[in-house]
Amino acid sequence: MSIWRLIKTPASTGAWNMAVDEAILEHIYKNKSKPTLRLYAWTPPCLSLGHAQPFKDVDVERLKSHGWEVVRRLTGGRAILHTDELTYSVTGNASDEVLAGGVLESYNRLSKALLYAVQSLSLPVKVQEEKHTTASKNLNPVCFEVPSSYEITVDGKKLIGSAQARKKEGVLQHGSLPLTGDLTRICDALFFENESARQEAKDRLLARATTVESVLGINISWDTAANVLIQGFEKELGIEFEIEELSQSELNRAEELVKEKYGSDNWAKRS
Repeated sequence: MSIWRLIKTPASTGAWNMAVDEAILEHIYKNKSKPTLRLYAWTPPCLSLGHAQPFKDVDVERLKSHGWEVVRRLTGGRAILHTDELTYSVTGNASDEVLAGGVLESYNRLSKALLYAVQSLSLPVKVQEEKHTTASKNLNPVCFEVPSSYEITVDGKKLIGSAQARKKEGVLQHGSLPLTGDLTRICDALFFENESARQEAKDRLLARATTVESVLGINISWDTAANVLIQGFEKELGIEFEIEELSQSELNRAEELVKEKYGSDNWAKRS
């Protein structure tokens, strides 16, 4: 049985959330922290961009009019509006049994834990086996519109979106489980040529992605979702969790990363 650290952090800004994930990754690389599952939320709502996603995808005026923030992730993929969701991050060494192998191998392994978790909520879910390679995917700024390999779907609609980065420091994977709310809100933070194109994007998103509440007809709390996710990791991956807090060193490094990187326009607007 692998011993991992379990951390639950209060809802925080996008810059702080991304900085904490990277601070944990650095500390694991230096053997100052154990492999970690962190569960968290966001306040205020925040649009996160994939590592290489063009900033021109963002409609800055609309974003600010809603009081939303924007941050660039360390991982790849496309844009996600983080609100009304449970977010997880998995951080560890590439040699760890759970994270060993390539991206798809470890992604598949982690998807089994996610699948167990959402099945515990009585969701009729399955794992997306084949990666979509349509040309439109590359042009689409919205992460949740198209499921990638080993992501969790309900009736073909994407439920959990995840992304992974494999660095010299180790492996970071994080993902989002939308619990409730209107998924199309993200289109109000992205640039479209006209309002007709924006509405078409909203319609496509509703046809291709969903939330827990949309499937079950009831609102599942963040704590309930967090508990089933923890159980999924324990049962499917043979992990034993030790509940801990972030170390003072991790907190200090996260604050540095907020100032130097994630809270900086230079980082967010890089292409």
